[in-house]
Amino acid sequence: MEIIADLQIHSKYARATSKDISIENLEKYARIKGLDLLGVGDFQHPLRRQEINEKLKENDKGILKTKTGFAFLWQTEVSLMFSQNDKRRAIHLLIFAPNTKIADKITEYLGSKGRLDYDGRPIFGMSCSNLVKDLKEIDDKIEIIPAHCMTPWFGLFGSQSGFDSLKDCFEDQTDKIYAIESGMSADPKMLWKLKENVNIVSFSDAHSHWPWRLGRESTIFEFNELTYDNIIKAIRTGKGLKATIETPPEYGKYHFDGHRNCNFSCSPEETKKLNEVCPKCNKKLILGVDYRIEKLKKEQETPKDKKRPYYSLLPLHEVIGLAIGVSITSKNCWKIYNELIERFETEFNILLRVEKEKLSQVIKNELLADLVIKNREGNIKIKPGYDGIYGVPLTEKKEEQKKLF
Repeated sequence: MEIIADLQIHSKYARATSKDISIENLEKYARIKGLDLLGVGDFQHPLRRQEINEKLKENDKGILKTKTGFAFLWQTEVSLMFSQNDKRRAIHLLIFAPNTKIADKITEYLGSKGRLDYDGRPIFGMSCSNLVKDLKEIDDKIEIIPAHCMTPWFGLFGSQSGFDSLKDCFEDQTDKIYAIESGMSADPKMLWKLKENVNIVSFSDAHSHWPWRLGRESTIFEFNELTYDNIIKAIRTGKGLKATIETPPEYGKYHFDGHRNCNFSCSPEETKKLNEVCPKCNKKLILGVDYRIEKLKKEQETPKDKKRPYYSLLPLHEVIGLAIGVSITSKNCWKIYNELIERFETEFNILLRVEKEKLSQVIKNELLADLVIKNREGNIKIKPGYDGIYGVPLTEKKEEQKKLF
């Protein structure tokens, strides 16, 4: 069986998240997106845990399910802020638990290190290696994965507060890290340059339930039965890890270098010429993922057995908005989106499988049908994102943009 999973989710109890990101809305839009499995998000938060207890029931395989049978996994994310090697570090880590009992023990442990009720992604003053060591002593089935590993501020390899290698970060616990999460501003092809002997997974870090956020980055698993053990085996060994779904790295908020307040961005080549200094304010640029990858890349890439296929896709709302010249949140964009979903069932089916001729029969718009196929082929140009600003999809056929109403 094939399982498309998004295992980095937040609840409404985390900062900067939608207040409507309920279990019900997550299930509703996950089904529309074409997802089969979600992380529960923020399971250690008291109010989120209450919601999980009321709305989800765990089976004997470590999978939580709604009354209508949609699957969730015990998952949370923590922020670690500490000093190591005379430098301030800030790293986000994903944590997965095999069952309710272990989720309780993780919650108890985290509660002994700080407050859990103020933010769904709590902050702790401990090193990554100490956290891994302590959690593995609770249960070896607990999985820890560095989240959005290239993000400048909170990524393992981030330019602002990260490390140059897994070993530098996790020290004597490095052998307990089996995968890294790519994040929106990087893709597997870029991460292969780092020569880290780990698998690559991809999840959305969704702060809302809307389909242009939820599942925008996902991992495709393949095994005989959906169980926690099978998921973790796939993450650790690669067996059952079929592919990832990524947004184009240029679409991410930290691909290029720049300063948002100066309205300035540039490529790594330009950054080198500028000596990493903004020409408008004369302060150091926020160095993006593309530059950071070039700085960290090794002569020998990641081993071939760690390389897997991936799809590079913009969310369908972005493609519709680009085709007809409207915002992704507009009623007109939603109208076309809903018509396509009604006809073709899920967004991933539309993005990955439906033929152009069939699309044209429904939407009656040649440019949109063309862009869906171009998106599938990775041929939509994007003005790269930088310093917290999303990349902007572009079309050379603006004169062909047509309202469909």
